[in-house]
Amino acid sequence: MRALVAGWFSFDDMGASAGDILCRDAVSGWLRDADIDVVLATAPPFIDGVAWESVARESIDAVVFVCGPFGNGWPIPEFLNHFKGCPLVGVNLSMLQELKVWNPFDVLIERDSSRMTRPDVVFLCPTLRVPVAGVILVHPQREYGALGLHERANAALRALLDGRDIVRVDIDTRLDANETGLRSPAQVETLISRMDVVLTTRLHGTVLALKNGVPCVSIDPISGGAKIRRQADAIGWPYVFSADDLSMTRLREALDVCLSPHGRSLALSTAERAKQLLENYSTLVTSAVQGTRKDAR
Repeated sequence: MRALVAGWFSFDDMGASAGDILCRDAVSGWLRDADIDVVLATAPPFIDGVAWESVARESIDAVVFVCGPFGNGWPIPEFLNHFKGCPLVGVNLSMLQELKVWNPFDVLIERDSSRMTRPDVVFLCPTLRVPVAGVILVHPQREYGALGLHERANAALRALLDGRDIVRVDIDTRLDANETGLRSPAQVETLISRMDVVLTTRLHGTVLALKNGVPCVSIDPISGGAKIRRQADAIGWPYVFSADDLSMTRLREALDVCLSPHGRSLALSTAERAKQLLENYSTLVTSAVQGTRKDAR
């Protein structure tokens, strides 16, 4: 038996969602497990199937339309007419018309309709996870003049995620005019702490990541290295690079380590080392301030 699996991913610019694709893959898997040959109908940007218009009605035994709202409006009539006479099965659909008014399916296993409601099929789909990367980029710093290589450094970190199945979350640590809607240090730190890795050209992007046990790939955007490089050397964090000596191979290797359990363990031990180095810092500060009193001179 041969079945065409179609949905909103089969048409141009119809808003196919992650849920649509998850449902498509689940239903297709069930059919293949039942020894049913599956033909996927897709339209760009989805390229793992064929155009439904190219599939001859006589070449398939059933059409399965999966997921989403379904009503008697464009492009559905054209689609149904193309496969007229072929058994039609609807799966995980929200029917927009009452079934007594319009129901083109030979078998309808709806998500919701005028007769019933079921849980969405996505509840049956495997749970998918990919790493989440916080990207914290610095703005050009005029105080460094010609030594500033900020755009080169920022561009390298952006390129580092190209082609990787990693969620990118832009995080701005600046609070006077925050570009990502964060309003307090707690909000900034909380968001950073939820990341699997941080890519940054900011000092406090590096520090806040490591403080929370999040490995980071940092680039010091100042030629020859400045505060980020010095900080990394002081606390022993190895994955800091100089903007004037960048290698995408080395950056990719660093990202791979940071996404590993070893990277997480290294970040935690680095944070602990930093705290130990600052063990008497509060006393140093208070003593310095107290020493400025006139009666102490």
